[in-house]
Amino acid sequence: MAENLKGCAVCCKSSWSQLQDLCRLERVRCPSLGITRRNLSHFEVEFLCDYKRVREEEFYLVKWRGYSESENTWEPRKNLRCVGLLKQFHKDLEQAWIRRDGKPKKNARWLDQGVANYVVQKAKQRRALWRWERQLNAKRNHKGRIVVENEVDLDGPPRDFVYINEYKVGEGISLTQVAVGCECRDCLAEAAGGCCCPGASRHKFAYNELGQVRIRAGLPIYECNARCRCGSECSNRVVQRGIRYDLCIFRTTNGRGWGVRTLEKIRKNSFVMEYVGEIITSEEAERRGQIYDRQGATYLFDLDYVEDVYTVDAAYYGNISHFVNHSCDPNLQVYNVFIDNLDERLPRIALFATRHIRAGEELTFDYNMQGECLPGGGPGPTAWGSPGVGSSP
Repeated sequence: MAENLKGCAVCCKSSWSQLQDLCRLERVRCPSLGITRRNLSHFEVEFLCDYKRVREEEFYLVKWRGYSESENTWEPRKNLRCVGLLKQFHKDLEQAWIRRDGKPKKNARWLDQGVANYVVQKAKQRRALWRWERQLNAKRNHKGRIVVENEVDLDGPPRDFVYINEYKVGEGISLTQVAVGCECRDCLAEAAGGCCCPGASRHKFAYNELGQVRIRAGLPIYECNARCRCGSECSNRVVQRGIRYDLCIFRTTNGRGWGVRTLEKIRKNSFVMEYVGEIITSEEAERRGQIYDRQGATYLFDLDYVEDVYTVDAAYYGNISHFVNHSCDPNLQVYNVFIDNLDERLPRIALFATRHIRAGEELTFDYNMQGECLPGGGPGPTAWGSPGVGSSP
């Protein structure tokens, strides 16, 4: 009977780290799991919860990964090899004292309950944001990496937000795929002859050889589509290649909630990101808008390039543009883009840099592009009015 079981394997319900911890608890060495005599006594620190000094020796209350908080233990500094966690703990500790007393406290022998609670909440928040960051990067289909930071308060990831890379089409709406594409071998060189997609649509070629937009805002951009013979690196495929820059979702210090900053320098007129969300009808947008108004924020963006028929709602489905704040002096400009769908009522909304943007600078655009700019920067494109995406030329 045993010979019939050769090659049989059963999936283990325990994770790799759980099996390693089990070996350590039972004092069993297992080369297959990487548990040797040298690391048999090593357990992973999840975060540090408390601090005290006893006769000048430092002790930390340790939350061990994979174990409940009831199993936390006090450990002397010499037993801990988590240099990064130790530095972060003392940084959070300093912030806790500044928040409470207005200044850091030196040579404390123990922590009061309020300060200890703060550093634990901060550690848990940081892990929640780290998990969210991993989820965002797992879902993105673009080159640009996403980083998440909150050094301002204890707010964690937003609830009920789903990261998407392209429009989610709402009920009763359909996108008509383009039926033809260009035959060009070099779209930039042949655009003037009317062969390429912009010329065939009687519009200007939008980009230069570096992929920077060279037409004024308000004019449409027609990129090459899935039926075109040119390759993915064609000069007329910019927006469809997605976000190319590493960006950071961060908590603002002036009460505007989350914001977005670039981690890299961005050249003037370069594509930065699309504004994506759920496409809904204007009637549905009106209904949702009344609910959002009562909540004090909305992410409705009217697609009124030729007709005010459809709206993008990025409240629950969206990409990193969901977190971009408003400014009356923005560094991003909206353009209407058409690629695989040529219905002028359903443009894609692309944000291009209006000027050179430094690494570390916050990204913003004007929510109220067709009216008077209202200062501020709360959440959502229609927090200050009813924006459009530029008038038809």
